[in-house]
Amino acid sequence: MDERVISNIPEAYHVNEPVPEQEPERQEFFVSLCRNMIKANREEGRILRYAIVTFGCQMNAHDSDRMRGLLEQIGYVEAPEKEADLVIYNTCTVRENANQKLYGHLGQLKALKRENKDLLIGICGCMMQQPEVVEHIRKSYPFVDILFGTYNLHRLPELIYLRLYEDKHAIEILPEPREHVEIRGAKRKYPFKSGVNIMYGCNNFCTYCIVPYVRGRERSRTPEDILQDVRDLVQDGVCEIMLLGQNVNSYGTNFMEPSAIIDADPDFGFPKLLDAVCQIPGLQRVRFMTPHPKDLSDELIDVIRRNPKVCRHIHLPVQSGSTEVLRKMNRRYTKEHYLTLVQKIREALPDVSLTTDIMIGFPGETEADFQETLDVVRQAQYDQAYTFIYSRRTGTPAAVMEQVPEDVVKDRFDRLLKVVSEIAHTRCGRFEGQTVEVLVEERNAQDPNLLTGRLENNLLVHFSGEDSLIGQFVQVKLTKAHGFYYTGEIPS
Repeated sequence: MDERVISNIPEAYHVNEPVPEQEPERQEFFVSLCRNMIKANREEGRILRYAIVTFGCQMNAHDSDRMRGLLEQIGYVEAPEKEADLVIYNTCTVRENANQKLYGHLGQLKALKRENKDLLIGICGCMMQQPEVVEHIRKSYPFVDILFGTYNLHRLPELIYLRLYEDKHAIEILPEPREHVEIRGAKRKYPFKSGVNIMYGCNNFCTYCIVPYVRGRERSRTPEDILQDVRDLVQDGVCEIMLLGQNVNSYGTNFMEPSAIIDADPDFGFPKLLDAVCQIPGLQRVRFMTPHPKDLSDELIDVIRRNPKVCRHIHLPVQSGSTEVLRKMNRRYTKEHYLTLVQKIREALPDVSLTTDIMIGFPGETEADFQETLDVVRQAQYDQAYTFIYSRRTGTPAAVMEQVPEDVVKDRFDRLLKVVSEIAHTRCGRFEGQTVEVLVEERNAQDPNLLTGRLENNLLVHFSGEDSLIGQFVQVKLTKAHGFYYTGEIPS
């Protein structure tokens, strides 16, 4: 960061104290500076608005919540993208279509930028950790004001200040974490549910995946910090928590800070953390995302079995049913290991809903490999499968392997969808006629006469009810299954 940012503070927005060198005090200082600027605009009759557009996974969504909290501390007010004075794109780069979505949005904003010279455009997230992408944006989209990556979200206030008062592009892409600062006061989409990061980064290096290169190596937060976060959220009205990590099973390696709990119990890993979270009073539901089949332990299955707070939904990505393809992917499990794990889970948790990720068209995949994948789908009986066509990512080992022809991939993808949909339709419909507990999330976007809630197994149900039920647990009779959702009614 160019330190000249602290030498040119307009008198009207001045805060009479020295600029702290340490975080988070440093960003709190820049929050104050920017807040004074927003206040001055409001006194002139102008309210500054922001929009954050999120691509990608639950981790990205949680990062966006944290940035919303920062922007609202500054004084920005959330608005639709086309009405905002500050637009931030939080990017994903797992697949090529995520990159293209960003470029499409930037093309649309170019005209808005010409109409509103004060419009600020920022881009952050995984795409920004790729130097060639940053260089492309700088050359092709020079109207973008702020660029930052995955390791410095907390520095957003300082970057905004740099752009506004140094009158130059604010670009800070760190090649690796320099410090870890948790952003407090996230603005959640739902006041009653929240994600909690338990770790960052990934050490798995699947040959198709860019995540370890853009999120860095695994870094676990201390149990003390995580448990305190959950307690604070429960006190703030949160009843459902999702524990987040690229591979939650790896929690407990490379802690970022000293921990008395770890000193007392060096074997304190994810199962013990999950069990400890479940003991927090007032918390009613716990989810986690994402486990890896290579190291999902019997201990974790037993913790889930013993704790009714843990939702009976496990997302267990298989990617391929072929042991040979899994070897080339560096997934470090076999088809047989995966199916044995599925059997263990179902024996311990008979009511569990299993979902998965499946990739079609990995380099070298044969028809025989594809048939192995179909066999796993039929044996595992997934409630839902998120199916993807392999996307070539520059910088990964798979990018230089022999690619499968597009027409072959498309044919296999269509055949997979047919099998997945048939099984999932039957599986998801098994609760029809039952009365179950539902966490009511919102007024239905398509039909305002209905509320939408989520079952423990992550399926949605739409039913009539009053707004006062939003954020509450209610009993709903599932009257009709519609594939991946239900319609229902509150029993009279």
